[in-house]
Order: sequence, then C-alpha cells, then structure tokens
Amino acid sequence: MQANDLRKGTAILYNGEIHLVEDFRHHTPGNKRAFVQATLRNVKNGKIVQNKFASDDEMEAAPLIPKSVQFLYKDPLGYHFMNLEDYHTFAVDDDTVGDGQHYLKENLEIKIRFHDEKPIVLEFPSSIVLKVIESAPGVRGDSVSNTLKPAKLETGYDISVPLFIKEGDSVKIDTRTGEYIGRA
Repeated sequence: MQANDLRKGTAILYNGEIHLVEDFRHHTPGNKRAFVQATLRNVKNGKIVQNKFASDDEMEAAPLIPKSVQFLYKDPLGYHFMNLEDYHTFAVDDDTVGDGQHYLKENLEIKIRFHDEKPIVLEFPSSIVLKVIESAPGVRGDSVSNTLKPAKLETGYDISVPLFIKEGDSVKIDTRTGEYIGRA
C-alpha cells in the first residue's frame, strides 16, 4: 500500500514493528510534492510517533487476522469478549478499546483484528443503534430549527441530538465520527 492509502485504524509495519495509524493528514503544498503527516502508535509499547511520508511511499500492511466476537461485559480487568468460533473468552484493555467503549453494549457482535493472538483493533460497523436513556424535553415550537440538545445513551455516551428526540427513542450513531445520524 502507499502512504496515500493510510486511514485511521490501519495497521502497518514501521521500523519492523506493528503501528496503528491514530491520525493522518494529507497535505498538498502549492509548489511542493504532496505528503502525508501521520501519527502512529506502537502496538507493543504504546509510544506515539509522528512521521511525514511522501504520498507515493510504499508501506507494508501488518498481517492481522479478523475474528468475529461478541461483547459480554466490562469489569476492572477490562472489556470481555467471546470468540464466536470456539467460544473462548478474553479481556481487552482500555487502550485497545479506545473510543469504541462508547458503542459497546452487551451481546454486540463485532470483529477484532489479532496479531499473534493479541487483540489489536476493534472493527465496528459504520453505524450503530443505541437507546436514549436521558434527555431534556424539547421546547415546543423549536422543531423546525437545527437546534441540538444533550442526550445520554445506554452505554453512557453523551451526544447532541435534535430537540424532537426523547427518552426511550433509539438513535443511529456514526461510529467513525461519534455523531447522531438519525432515528432508528
């Protein structure tokens, strides 16, 4: 793959070790060659590295094996999942789960990519449906405007939703941006 193909969550081999792309920006200065500024996190030690790559630099994708899993529960040891192929349970630490904690509810089925039997990346669907458990009532007459109000979802995630959403409604959330998409 080329540096242009880097995306958040992509695993690459960099300096002989697996790194996850935490953030990337593609820059095209007016009279210079395009480049990609990437923030990489080393999977083994957690160190963050920032690097600049020419947009046509060759990158090697890390060999990760996807497995279907089901989220069971969270406790002080971490987030517990069950492999759907062999029903083996295992825990994943907070750093690996990252922002995915906002979307994990019991019995949710997702994919986790592994390297040497170690969970590396959680792969969520592009959108997920969650229930609103707490939200202030909307003001009558404000249904036409694009005004938003805070709401708490069943996973504890706070999000901004339109005024017409009320407690008990199910909403669709974009897992890539963490924003409200629509009613479910």
